[in-house]
Amino acid sequence: MWGTLHRNVKVRIINSFLTRMVGGAIFPFMAIYFTQQLGAGLAGLLLILLVAVQFLAGLYGGGLADAWGRRRTLLAGEVLKVLAFAGLLLANLWVPLPWWTFAALVVINVANGLINPAAEAMLVDVSTPESRTFMYAVNYWAINASLLVGTLLGGWLYQDHFVALLAGLLGMSFVTLFLAQRFMTETLGGPRRTASEVRESMGWRPLLGSYAQVARDRTYLLFLLGFVLLMSIEFGRQNFIPVHLAQAFTPQTFLGLPLTGVKAMSLLTAVNTIMIVAFTIPVSQWVKGRDLKRVMAWGFVLFAGGFAVLNGSVHLGALIAGSVVLSVGELLYVPTRQTLLADLIPEGKRGAYLAVNGQVFTLGKWLAALGVPLGAQIGGTGMMLVVLGLGVLAVLLSLTGLRGQPAGAPLAGEAA
Repeated sequence: MWGTLHRNVKVRIINSFLTRMVGGAIFPFMAIYFTQQLGAGLAGLLLILLVAVQFLAGLYGGGLADAWGRRRTLLAGEVLKVLAFAGLLLANLWVPLPWWTFAALVVINVANGLINPAAEAMLVDVSTPESRTFMYAVNYWAINASLLVGTLLGGWLYQDHFVALLAGLLGMSFVTLFLAQRFMTETLGGPRRTASEVRESMGWRPLLGSYAQVARDRTYLLFLLGFVLLMSIEFGRQNFIPVHLAQAFTPQTFLGLPLTGVKAMSLLTAVNTIMIVAFTIPVSQWVKGRDLKRVMAWGFVLFAGGFAVLNGSVHLGALIAGSVVLSVGELLYVPTRQTLLADLIPEGKRGAYLAVNGQVFTLGKWLAALGVPLGAQIGGTGMMLVVLGLGVLAVLLSLTGLRGQPAGAPLAGEAA
């Protein structure tokens, strides 16, 4: 199965695994870093600015991938990452320099804004409708496995070995740059554009025109809007749910270990991650030959239902069951939605379309942030009903966007 994937796909998955493995040990803790160095208020502002930087860079990177080429855009981002990681290491090698650290993180987010749309477009370019579900399943497995390892590394090493982690991140960035430069090939069709043609097509007017085409694509926007609502449910894991458990969960013993609301949240996250890592490939095999729209819709329903339990319950057994249910939903919807998404995108605009798709996570995070004040007003039971409503609406919007599209060809092969 792995051997049948295109070489670009293999390199992308390997690079993503390596980068996220080390990055996952550092970046989730940067809120703590800035809070300690600059104070909570300023730290929050800086983190919001970083999200905004990647949002804008992603939009520009998507247009650049369509105009300049996938490989060249991706390599430009990889070079920027090497320089930024070197700056991040130097900014913390002797004494912490938080403003230099912030500047390095800005460059890293710009680099990610170039790399991600180009890499996503490249994956679509070299795959077929029959192979995409398997390809996206493997990619999703690698992402979750790397984050699991990275989180464990960060928990053990961040506090006492932060500089060593930064050095490892820099070394890993050299490896990913080498693999991309040595083994990836260009996948953008058509004649190669000159530098002047690229500059002309990347002005603000043509760039806005490119995204105006996306904005007029009602089918695509409805499909994305459904996913924005689903992501607002998922990012509740970082907003209302931990607050709910910290306040309402009764401390108890689990497998001989004391369990508080905060530790219960970690346990539920571990259940989810382990299930994704363990069952992604078997579920992707089971999906073959089935109606992708129906599988995706059931995935959405189970995902929302499981999160509704996490929002409304404080009983450990129910919380664990909810985590299992949402994990099954996640296993069903992630590869099928990605496959259906790829079928909606015009070939010549894949960079721009996938750049817009990448912003649904940002929009989902912003919506999820409203869950804390809303939950304070309506409580866990009210939030459970809100989450269920969002899940149903996500299904309806996504299926409405797909109306008129093929149901999804049965997956008969894996070659890409």
